[in-house]
Amino acid sequence: MPKTIVILMIWLGLALATWGCKSSHEVDVKPVEIKPIHITIDINVKIDKALDDFFDDIDEIEDEIKVNE
Repeated sequence: MPKTIVILMIWLGLALATWGCKSSHEVDVKPVEIKPIHITIDINVKIDKALDDFFDDIDEIEDEIKVNE
């Protein structure tokens, strides 16, 4: 076989080998929807209890004054 045919066959073999290694990727980017989060925290119970504890002494003194009158 002549040298040119051997070189041509090698190039053809390399071309076919690299042609099979081709890959393609497609990335689909969808829009991201961000929804607001609403959080309601009721802290009135803690405040009411703290105020009741704070004013209990005043209420007791007020009750004593009404009884003594």
